[in-house]
Amino acid sequence: MDFIKVDQGKCTKCGTCVAICPGVIGMRETGPQAIRNLCISCGQCVTVCPEGALDNKNSPLDRQVPIVEDSVLNSDIVAQFLRSRRSIRNYQLKGVSRDKIVQLLDIARMAPTACNSQGIAYYIVDNPDTLQQISATVIEWTASELKNSPVMAASKYAPHTAMMVEQYRQRSEDVVLRSAPCLIIAVTNKDSFATGRDNTYIAFSYLQLFATSLGLGTCWAGLFEYCAASGYEPLIKLLNIPINMQVTSGMMVGYPKHTYHRLVERNPLQVTWQYC
Repeated sequence: MDFIKVDQGKCTKCGTCVAICPGVIGMRETGPQAIRNLCISCGQCVTVCPEGALDNKNSPLDRQVPIVEDSVLNSDIVAQFLRSRRSIRNYQLKGVSRDKIVQLLDIARMAPTACNSQGIAYYIVDNPDTLQQISATVIEWTASELKNSPVMAASKYAPHTAMMVEQYRQRSEDVVLRSAPCLIIAVTNKDSFATGRDNTYIAFSYLQLFATSLGLGTCWAGLFEYCAASGYEPLIKLLNIPINMQVTSGMMVGYPKHTYHRLVERNPLQVTWQYC
């Protein structure tokens, strides 16, 4: 258990690292030490040390970035920014540079994950022909499910879904990927699918919010995700995902075609204070 290193010249034995990771780090006469080999590499013990005295080989100090205190945003500004996010279903006929996609994903990977499991990989589709093939394949699956699946047919969304299939077939409207110039596909190992799916949703939430700051718009690719989750062979074959990996979700990305001028309201907040 030598993953913790302490600079004795800097350490004041304040105990903050012990408080942040009880049961894994303990305080000794010589300072903090690892007492159990249960580190999940979250790096909190390193980032919380006010003196920069503690290092952890699982999350090294030299890979952490100091926080600039005056960079904290005003709460009103943050609230408006969060509320201004919209699901974009109309995109400009303009591609998104791969540098911007990497920027998005570099923030997405910073999202919290269960026990710091991370484990999400991304496949990017920005070829127009492939995007069209994906939409066509998902439509075929959707039409088949509406016809043959009692669960899909009984869904309250069935009429809307049937209308989408009709729009695609009769008017060639891309109701699956909304003619977005880019689709980000998240995948995880099949052995950890449940955790990976939850981790993906959190990561994609980070991505959606950061996209707004880059002038980009996003939208969850719901029908795509359902089709992929079903294991629909034509789609899986088209995506060419490794056999040990499984799709957890998809996100459309592009430049919004329209500008929004107001913030949308939601249902009233419902809160119950228990055991008052």
